[in-house]
Amino acid sequence: QVQPVESGGGLVQAGGSLRLSCAASGRTFSTYAMGWFRQAPGKERDFVAAISWSAGSTAYADSVKGRFTVSRDIAKNTVYLQMNSLKPEDTAVYYCAVARGYGYLPRSSLNYDSWGQGTQVTVSS
Repeated sequence: QVQPVESGGGLVQAGGSLRLSCAASGRTFSTYAMGWFRQAPGKERDFVAAISWSAGSTAYADSVKGRFTVSRDIAKNTVYLQMNSLKPEDTAVYYCAVARGYGYLPRSSLNYDSWGQGTQVTVSS
């Protein structure tokens, strides 16, 4: 089973940048999608971005388009989320997860499993 582990969170001022990493232990498959989600206190866990393991196709939530970039390194079993122009509303716990066997990039958390423990991102104003 693929087990992702997130890292790279922290405290940053508005307008700054952070780069999150998601290291996935275990076997990965070309049909996998790797997704990033975030959850603020008292809020739903929302889709942020996703990438297909094979082709590197990407999908983004409208709220982060043009600011965030998701990428992957197949050899390292690692996906990244580069976050630029951060805003206070980006403050949340960020999670990495795996979706298996889909022909598209799921945006629902229900389609993902093997969740990481999350990493806190705090953006100050």
